Amino acid sequence: MGSRIPHLYAIIDAAQTGTQSPVLIAEELLEAGVRLIQYRDKTGTSRGLFEASQQIAARARDANAIFIVNDRADVARASGAGGVHLGQEDLPVELARRVLHPGQWAGISTHNLFQIEQAESSSADYVAFGPIFATASKERPDPVVGLEGLRQARELTRKPLVAIGGITLANALAVIEAGADSVAVIHDLLAAEDIGARAQEFLRLLGG
Repeated sequence: MGSRIPHLYAIIDAAQTGTQSPVLIAEELLEAGVRLIQYRDKTGTSRGLFEASQQIAARARDANAIFIVNDRADVARASGAGGVHLGQEDLPVELARRVLHPGQWAGISTHNLFQIEQAESSSADYVAFGPIFATASKERPDPVVGLEGLRQARELTRKPLVAIGGITLANALAVIEAGADSVAVIHDLLAAEDIGARAQEFLRLLGG
C-alpha cells in the first residue's frame, strides 16, 4: 500500500446507525468524497453483514474508494471488499492473509506501544491506534492514550498510522499534527444531521 492512506477513515458502526441503512450512509459518504470506509456490525448475523458489505463494496469500487470489513476476513473476501480490519482478539494478520485475496488490505487495531511494535513487524497494511480520546463507541474501551501516546506510537512504526477514539471536527487536526496519517471517525459523522456535509467539513479541514 505504501504510505498513502486517505486522511479521513469513516467507520459505519451498525450500533450507531439507528434506522438508517448502512448502504445509504456509505453512498452519502462516497458522494461527499470519502475514499476509505469501514463497516462494523458486532451483533448482526453473518448473512446480514455479508449482504450489506457486498452492496457497499460495489459502490466503493464504482467511486474508486476502499471499503474495509471489520473483523471478518471471510466476509471481506466473499463480498469483494478492499480488505479487513482486525482487532487484537481476531485472527492474526498473517492468518487473515490466508483467507484474503492477494492485494486486499489487512489493518490491525493497537492500544499500547507493545502492540504497535508487534504490528510493525507484521504484514499489516496500516495500524490503528487508540483510543486517543474518551470514546463511547465501545462497551469496554481500552485506556485513553492521548496525543502524547500517539506521538510515541508514531516513533515506533513506519506503517500508515490511523488514530481512533473520540475524534471530532474540533480535534482532528491536532491528531494529524501529532503524527497520524489518518483519523477514524464514527460518532461525529453518524450523529450529524447531514452526514455527507459533515464528511465534507472533515475533508476540507484535513486537505482531502
